[in-house]
Amino acid sequence: MLGELLAEGERHLDERGIDTARLDTDLLVAKALGLTRLELYLDRDRVLSDEEVAAGRALLERRGRREPAAYVLGEWGFRRLTLEVDPRVLIPRPGTETVVERCLGHLRRLEKPEVLDVGTGSGAIALAIADEHSGAHVTAIDASEDALAVAARNLGRTALGDRVRLAHRDLAEPLGGPYDLAVSNPPYVTGEELRGLEPEIREWEPMVALVDRGQTEAIARAARDALRPGGWLVLEVGDSRGEATSRLLQELSYEEVQASPDLTGRDRVVEGRWVRSNRR
Repeated sequence: MLGELLAEGERHLDERGIDTARLDTDLLVAKALGLTRLELYLDRDRVLSDEEVAAGRALLERRGRREPAAYVLGEWGFRRLTLEVDPRVLIPRPGTETVVERCLGHLRRLEKPEVLDVGTGSGAIALAIADEHSGAHVTAIDASEDALAVAARNLGRTALGDRVRLAHRDLAEPLGGPYDLAVSNPPYVTGEELRGLEPEIREWEPMVALVDRGQTEAIARAARDALRPGGWLVLEVGDSRGEATSRLLQELSYEEVQASPDLTGRDRVVEGRWVRSNRR
């Protein structure tokens, strides 16, 4: 029965140290059977075929090997969007939703803002901004062609193709512009921090998008040539990097620098305004 498969799956994941064993079991079994979570609970006495049991167990086995639930499912929710995700891109997280919120706040008064998303990955930030600001035009760049392939699939799932442009570009090239706002969720995990992360992150998510090799500073420097007067730079930062990143932006002559907390109350978003009169 369905209820037995759910109980078996929860035990299996719990024994493997997964804190979200019940939630993940529900999501994976629902995916395997083509049901909603509500339907799972309304039909727990349903008798499953051998094929249905095998399909559910296959997904649970993958999760039991600590493959992230988002990769097993093949998609993940981000604000109003459902995005395809796989090991070529980071999994969109709630903290990044705060980044989008800060961007939208700066863009609200602009009818047709030009926005740059540096290191777009799955396209989460770029697509969310375009989805929630009907006049925004977003250029989304990434140095990884693999990541851009995922972003292109996500763009194809929306009706935003006329306002979001994907481009293969790294920080050695000019960022173009002028833009009203530049945003990035750059790699910010140190090698030492990486060793302490959960295996779902350490063993599955792309290292190029995780490990800090000075990308935050490089983006902050390059954005000065891409922003129009009064334009904003919005950055996601690591748990303990808010103060240091704020200081960096001030040293680079950004004004109105501030750090904002994410949904857990930690300063994870740093932003500053570029004023050309202070140009280096």
